[in-house]
Amino acid sequence: MKKEKKASYIIEKGSSFPLGATLNKHGINFSIFSDTAKEVSLCLFSPDTLSLIETVPLDPTNNRTGYIWHIFIKDLPEDFAYGYVVDGKLLHDPYAKAITTGSTWGKKSDKILGHLVFDAPFDWENDTFPNIPLKNLIIYEMHPRAFTQDSSVKHPGTFLGVIEKIPHLKKLGVNAIELLPIFEFDECENKNINPISKERLYNFWGYSTINFFAPMHRYATSAKKHAAILECKTMIKELHKAGIEVILDVVFNHTAEGNENGPFYSFKGLGKKAYYHIDEKGEYKNFSGCGNSMNCNHPVTAKLILDSLRYWVDEMHVDGFRFDLASILTRDQMGNPSADPFLIQAITEDPVLAHTKLIAEAWDAGGLYQVGSFPHYERWAEWNGKYRDSVRRFIKGTDGTVGDFCQAICGSEELYGKSRQPCHSINFITCHDGFTLYDLVAYQDKHNLANAENNQDGSNDNQNWNCGAEGPTDNPEIIELRERQMRNFLLALMISIGTPMINMGDEYQHSRLGNNNAWCQDNHLNWFLWNKLEDQKDFFVFLQNLTNFRKKTSFFQRDTFLSPQDITWHGHKPEKPDWSPKNRFVAYSLHETKGHHDLYIVFNADYKDAKVLLPTPGPKKQWHCIIDTSKKPYFMEKPSPLPAMELVIPPYSAYVAQAP
Repeated sequence: MKKEKKASYIIEKGSSFPLGATLNKHGINFSIFSDTAKEVSLCLFSPDTLSLIETVPLDPTNNRTGYIWHIFIKDLPEDFAYGYVVDGKLLHDPYAKAITTGSTWGKKSDKILGHLVFDAPFDWENDTFPNIPLKNLIIYEMHPRAFTQDSSVKHPGTFLGVIEKIPHLKKLGVNAIELLPIFEFDECENKNINPISKERLYNFWGYSTINFFAPMHRYATSAKKHAAILECKTMIKELHKAGIEVILDVVFNHTAEGNENGPFYSFKGLGKKAYYHIDEKGEYKNFSGCGNSMNCNHPVTAKLILDSLRYWVDEMHVDGFRFDLASILTRDQMGNPSADPFLIQAITEDPVLAHTKLIAEAWDAGGLYQVGSFPHYERWAEWNGKYRDSVRRFIKGTDGTVGDFCQAICGSEELYGKSRQPCHSINFITCHDGFTLYDLVAYQDKHNLANAENNQDGSNDNQNWNCGAEGPTDNPEIIELRERQMRNFLLALMISIGTPMINMGDEYQHSRLGNNNAWCQDNHLNWFLWNKLEDQKDFFVFLQNLTNFRKKTSFFQRDTFLSPQDITWHGHKPEKPDWSPKNRFVAYSLHETKGHHDLYIVFNADYKDAKVLLPTPGPKKQWHCIIDTSKKPYFMEKPSPLPAMELVIPPYSAYVAQAP
């Protein structure tokens, strides 16, 4: 093999695979894809100053196989950064496991390069994946920085800070966390200023990925190159020890490079038609609403995504993924929806990903809405946006919603009943995007002026009701109604068939002051306010009791949808349901065995009392009230028998009785 001497390095041809920088006992192989490059050079930089040390041109005859450029170098220093100059532009390696974005939140990086991390051993201590069945999960959606930024933890805003709050997660009763994006992103890309506070705004949520392998450096406590990897692994290991799974919200639908006016980080300069959807004018198609859309079913991009997912499972021990705007992943290379997309099928059938949770946000910003029809191969779950809307409409008292509400709380069989299970419906009332639970019942309008977009951003269709006043109020009747409505929402979520997801902060009634698109706010609007938790102790205990009740009740954790033998619908009288458009009352009983009414559940979303007659429970059984959202203690830990078979259910309240 021909060798040449370059400075003190021994350079060889190298090999095309694997992509990225790969260490063996003899040296490092560098390999990168580009189907457009005329000239490629590997550049080595100082790890501290990022000053250029060496430029190594790649010979298109000797160092290229097809569209893969490669080189092997011996005797490199132990620590250095690297990048590629491709046709005059400095780009980072899409397969780099760490990049030089710095460790200080809010400080713009001058150069984004790859950073080698071969010297980062980690002791997993025989860590094992919890492998909790999807039907048994209670998911908690969390922003890793926001969760601990306003707290007394030793390491606020970091992966290690999350570890310090694991006892809270255990106490709440959740057994999976869904982390907002933790892949490297540029929080400084937002140039706007808050017109109210005059403070700078950020890309706080992180839905603008720079690299699909590197964990966010600013979520680490150390400036060392491999700190984010080690500390992210430590967080995952400790969560697993606590019996909590880790699901990542991953953004493969677009990148931070934006449209034709956006920056060049890597993909644009390596082969924009391979990585992005491009129209006939050479401009970026925008199915994401963020400037570009990844060409996910191009073989090169599909491989990149698969390699990333495998890395996060095999190397980082992640338990699952929630795919942001997943409908873009179903679009073919022309941008058209595909009934049998290669990437989705490949992810489903990949052996490394065989036991991971796969959750789709089954829509995109290009008008593709696939809730219930996402190409699932009998495995994918979905964020059920129809569940959210149906439950919101009914609980706030909208006419004509009884049927939709009942379908939703029974697992959305009309959406998932043909070839999937009830657990494939990820049920949620609120999430990071939109109103919080408190704001859902306290605001009629969105209040997004602080985002510096003239209140034009954020959804205008929220199915919300402020209960009679906009924002904070001293009116005790409105305050009590809001509290009751929030309890109604949480009860509906926890007794619904399917997989529930709780939004971070809803356990203490977090408010964003009516801002329903707080993506840019690095402040109290997004931060978990730990002092508020004590102020809302009763509310937290109510949710805690609901999660425990759900985990102990097999009715709600099912492999199959409800049959007529499992459920009986009632109205104000037993077995007399009212499905008319003006009805706002739902009652039903669940049967553990035939003829036994073991649970009786009522929702009164009307503005007036509802008088009801309970069905006769099973032989030698008696009804006990366990939940009443209208009066304390709301959840009866030691329920007593009901003295009569007649009840009065107050307006906007819910009730659960059990016949043990």
